[in-house]
Amino acid sequence: MNRLDDEAPYDSLLVVSFGGPEGPDDVLPFLENVLRGRNVPKQRMLEVAAHYQAFGGKSPINDQNRALIAALTAEFNKYRLQLPIYWGNRNWHPLLAETIKKMHDEGRRKSLAFFTSAYSSYSGCRQYRENILEACGSVGTESPVIHKLRAFYNHPGFISPMIERVRAAINEVPESERARFKVFYTAHSIPVSMAAECDYVVQLEEACRLVSEGVGLADYDLVYQSRSGPPTQPWLEPDICDAITATHKSEKMKHAVIVPIGFVSDHMEVLFDLDTEARKLCEELDIQCIRSGTVGPHPEFVSMIRKLILERTAGSEREVLGSLGPRADFCPENCCPPPPVRRR
Repeated sequence: MNRLDDEAPYDSLLVVSFGGPEGPDDVLPFLENVLRGRNVPKQRMLEVAAHYQAFGGKSPINDQNRALIAALTAEFNKYRLQLPIYWGNRNWHPLLAETIKKMHDEGRRKSLAFFTSAYSSYSGCRQYRENILEACGSVGTESPVIHKLRAFYNHPGFISPMIERVRAAINEVPESERARFKVFYTAHSIPVSMAAECDYVVQLEEACRLVSEGVGLADYDLVYQSRSGPPTQPWLEPDICDAITATHKSEKMKHAVIVPIGFVSDHMEVLFDLDTEARKLCEELDIQCIRSGTVGPHPEFVSMIRKLILERTAGSEREVLGSLGPRADFCPENCCPPPPVRRR
């Protein structure tokens, strides 16, 4: 992605996501795409494959993206925002290369891109930008110019719906037992070496603070889930299950409220790591497990995407909460580098 054709109008929106299998036969090819070039043991890949197969071999992420795109289409129609919406994934169909070729064939020349990742990291931002560049390269010199919309972790359209989700989850705790619950905000763990080179943790901490402030919550923990690297490689900790165990041992909590603030939809890692593994642990410890919803196609979140577009196309106000300010429109060259083992 580059800054060419700065004076030309944007003519489309590209929704960029991770992708997921649509049936049992897709699971292993999908995981091979995900793990290509990464130092992940084959046994770990087979374990993750079993997670998908336990849910019929289908990830919910694609249907959730379809729902988001349908809501965006209605939002654009309501406000007469005439941008056709395209959708491309990193790891499964519709793949970015397929989508960007379609955009080219349909005459699109300059597009904005919305990533379904709220935070800045190599895997959540820069790698997607590299994927887009590679896909554009496969189309050739006439491929569309694609500019990413800024990170939205502290945008009111993300924080406000999450406040709503967390408040609803806390309200499931009986009034008489409000002194014996703990809120755990969860996000995807990444290698410590990757986290040291980006603002991922700082942004997560800020999002947790903003949501907690909106709920009136003083006691909470930021924890992690879904690590996939070899045991010898340090990843962000504590793991959600380790945190629940340790907190239960020290505080004898009766209710664990789990908030997947690192994700925007209830995809497989939410369903398995939280709704299956963490919930099973809570049952063993006699803890009520309450999992808040993700932001999903919440109307405020959908409106946020439209507003991010208008920032770039119409000079609209750059809405932001907290003290960190809005993320830059264009990432600098050295932004969110890959961890050392992945550098070429």
